Amino acid sequence: MIRLLATRLVQIVLVTALLSFAAFLLIGLMPGDPIEMAIAGDPRLSSEDAARLRALHGLDQPLMARYLAWAGGVLEGRFGHSRLFALPVAALLWPALAGTLELLGLALLLAAGLGVGLGALAALRPALAPLVQGLALFAQAVPAFWLGMLLIILFAVHLGWLPAGGAEGGWRALVLPVATLAFANLAAYARHAAAALAAALAEPHIRTARARGAGEGRVLFRHALPNAAVPLLTIAALDAGALVSGALIAETVFARPGMGKLIYDAVMGNDFNLALIALLVVAVVTMLATLMADLAQRWLDPRLA
Repeated sequence: MIRLLATRLVQIVLVTALLSFAAFLLIGLMPGDPIEMAIAGDPRLSSEDAARLRALHGLDQPLMARYLAWAGGVLEGRFGHSRLFALPVAALLWPALAGTLELLGLALLLAAGLGVGLGALAALRPALAPLVQGLALFAQAVPAFWLGMLLIILFAVHLGWLPAGGAEGGWRALVLPVATLAFANLAAYARHAAAALAAALAEPHIRTARARGAGEGRVLFRHALPNAAVPLLTIAALDAGALVSGALIAETVFARPGMGKLIYDAVMGNDFNLALIALLVVAVVTMLATLMADLAQRWLDPRLA
């Protein structure tokens, strides 16, 4: 376990370094820079002013030198400022990350709970398996942005029960975006849980437990579910990354502050420093979630160690 943890942490560091260099290189090769945008916004700036500003911000240096300077600052905790919001990047980053983790955590719990429940129903009652599979396929086929707009029209516009978006309103403002993300992601849990639980319920030790008089609930939760949890944890780890793109849609549709909307606004507003830092934070969080899932898998099944 310790060897796995050390190996994966080294991999996370290397992948983050390579991703940061690739992203910085692509942004550096794009036409235009912040100084050119400043000149376009203020025609009074002369070419001498532009040269002085480029030298001040290090934009007259080779790309590799600029990357090393930027990476050194990030390692020291200096994330720079956002040109779009006129605030330090750190002041924007951590509240957005907290909002996204809250949204994704609730959506992941709801999707996993409903999906595993539907999978267990299909495994225990094979006659209902086609219905569960049909619901899973429907959930997988529905676009998240379309579902979000339908929920807004129904529950916010027509019924007036819930707010249409924003961060105000406490838990009520979370209901619609969480439901949108959870419904769009429960399909994988339902289908994999149905297959894994059906295979686990056919094992000899399950028949032995039933022969000893164990009820269906005890058989399912005590004996079958721990064996079926390993592939489900893999799905959860993959969802940690896939839900980020879903969070972009949900946070945009419901106007919620978060990492997805922050990256979208930064890219659309040409705030490349903010976009780059936010992208790296999302990548690191995704890799840490995958590591936690791997550790949980080995805790549940020591044979994987």
